[in-house]
Amino acid sequence: MAGRTAAAGRGGRDQHDPRGPGAGSGTPPAPPPDRWLRRRRAPRLPEGRGRRRLLLALALGPALLIGGLALWLLYGSAWLRVESVTVTGQRVLTERQVLDAADVPLGEPLVSVDPGEVERRLLEALPRIGSVEAARSWPHGVELTVAERKAVVVMVQDAENGEGGGDEDGRRGRRYAEVDGEGVLFGTVAERPAGVPLLALDLAGSPSGHRFGPETMREEAVGVAAALPERVRRDTRTIRVRSYDSITLEMSGGRTVVWGSGEDSDAKARSLTLLMKAADGAERFDVSVPGTPAASGS
Repeated sequence: MAGRTAAAGRGGRDQHDPRGPGAGSGTPPAPPPDRWLRRRRAPRLPEGRGRRRLLLALALGPALLIGGLALWLLYGSAWLRVESVTVTGQRVLTERQVLDAADVPLGEPLVSVDPGEVERRLLEALPRIGSVEAARSWPHGVELTVAERKAVVVMVQDAENGEGGGDEDGRRGRRYAEVDGEGVLFGTVAERPAGVPLLALDLAGSPSGHRFGPETMREEAVGVAAALPERVRRDTRTIRVRSYDSITLEMSGGRTVVWGSGEDSDAKARSLTLLMKAADGAERFDVSVPGTPAASGS
């Protein structure tokens, strides 16, 4: 009877043990049903290629949105459009001439204006422009900065030899072609600019005229004019070319300078400056050999 009581007592503990069935038997409790695990498990991202696509979409989405907004602002909105074109740097050219040649359309998206193309149009249409810079000025403008060529000599247009000539006859109605330091004929004027020498090509009967041609002789004379000190150039009335090695400067007061060829023009210009200071009252200066200049007359 005692054994039954002990057994009954053990059975009673098993039935009423708060730890549940099998708590005292050493057997682990049964796992909860699978449906509970499925409910508690966190959602999983796709694996493999699907995962990469999802991450790529998440990364590119904001960038595409921002890019689309930027394109709309630049091309579709009314906020960033050309409303004004400004011109600076012109001297002889008028603002209207520059604007017409630039042909920048008002009202178009500012981003669509190609500065390089605007510069090309200006240089082709207006030879007087030596250089130009076109730039967008956000949010509504375009700025054009031009630098006009500067004449170092002028030539009589439509002269008998087709390249220039003297103007001592005082003929009215003549026009002057302007030539810059690079030898470019870039414009014509009705009046001879002050301080700019006249280039006279007297090549009739000269072997140099046939051998080198008027264009080469003009380039030689332009090189001489560009090398002259500013004070000497302003005082020079005519640069006369008779042959390749016979270039003469005719200055105010009847003074002349024998220059020789266009070679070593920089050295000749320095020699002439020193010679004029040393022989202030001379009428004839010879710098054809710059190392041994000479002056004569008084």
